[in-house]
Amino acid sequence: MSDSASDGTDPTDCTEHRDALTEAEVEALVKGICFKTGPPTTVGIELEWLVHELRTPRLPVTPERLEAAYAALESVPLGSALTVEPGGQLELSSPPAASLTECIGIVSADLAAVRAALREQDLTLTGLGTDPWHVPRRYLREPRYDAMEACLDRTGPAGRAMMCTSASVQVCLDAGYEEPGPLGHGRRWWLANTLGAVLTAAFANSPFLRGVATGWRSSRQLLWTEIGAGRAGAPALDGDPRAAWARHVLDAPVMCVRRENGPWDVPERLTFREWTRTGEPTRADLDYHLTTLFPPVRPRGHLELRMIDAQSGEDGWIVPVAVTTALFDDPQAAETAYRAVKPLAERAVPLPAPHNPLWIDAARDGLTDPELHEAAVICFAAALEALPRLGVTPAVLDAVTAFRDRYVLTGRTPADDQLDRLRGTDTRAYGKDLRP
Repeated sequence: MSDSASDGTDPTDCTEHRDALTEAEVEALVKGICFKTGPPTTVGIELEWLVHELRTPRLPVTPERLEAAYAALESVPLGSALTVEPGGQLELSSPPAASLTECIGIVSADLAAVRAALREQDLTLTGLGTDPWHVPRRYLREPRYDAMEACLDRTGPAGRAMMCTSASVQVCLDAGYEEPGPLGHGRRWWLANTLGAVLTAAFANSPFLRGVATGWRSSRQLLWTEIGAGRAGAPALDGDPRAAWARHVLDAPVMCVRRENGPWDVPERLTFREWTRTGEPTRADLDYHLTTLFPPVRPRGHLELRMIDAQSGEDGWIVPVAVTTALFDDPQAAETAYRAVKPLAERAVPLPAPHNPLWIDAARDGLTDPELHEAAVICFAAALEALPRLGVTPAVLDAVTAFRDRYVLTGRTPADDQLDRLRGTDTRAYGKDLRP
């Protein structure tokens, strides 16, 4: 098990790709590696989890207990990659699967094995978008996380909270066909950055930070908003996705300059474009720079949808994965979703996601927003029609139906359950979420 470099590369390696890059070479490389088109045939999942004491989750887990538990996990055979986030959260990253059912099966088996091993250490995985009780405390002490913390501290405390007390469900889908149409990469890129607001609202599950209700149903998304557009924002959606993303990468601030020995430098107000003109960034520097950008949708050859809060219950994560995959990979559902969210695009100005009014309303208000509620109802109906065509099991279909009936049709989100428990008004049970 390693730290959170779950893409199969080592971003701390400063020894590869020694030749310096020009600005034009960076643009060409980004265009070539970030949108790899073809038939949408694979799906992947990256699940982040908070790790709490099994019997007393309000008590912080000591670093020594985490270290012992994670050492025990080294011997657990898994089909997914298991990595550790800066605050000690665990992340399971599935291999690309040929179907939604295969992907769910691999990750479900891996989660069962991880939970069993943690249970022997009196620890448990918790599916919440933000830790409702604990202050940010870094578990991993490495030069890159020292540099990340120093960089993000410049915009306030949100960076540390994101690094150490947040968790998500990330859905990874193929970029799509080169040609236009419901499954074309241009449509899927636009849809991900617009439908993403609906997914944020429907699956909001983080109303608390440090024991206090923030007024946002997705406080995790609030954190990303506070970090700033250069680091956590999307590019503009007008024009060609490849060109827009390449410009964004070049104009984004450099988080750090890596060193083989000693602390990494953390420059101020240096974009990668400026670095190509005044310094000698290498291909390895570019590869690392791409891992320091955190838009709601990150193109990595495939599309990585990052806006969904971690979900409560052992199997709560299955619902957003199934719904999202259906709305992107089933042509009929994709067309329905596109038409449902197209009217929302007028609210997604003047700033790209997640800093525009649409995304802010989604994170703060959830499905109490009438337009987001209407779009969610349509999209969930389309997903439920599409899932049998994708070959899912009856259990997956039942889980999506139950979520739709409990939350979407009633204009609620999982965050509302947490808030109800705080007020002592919750009379229903769904999943196995904790009581803040």
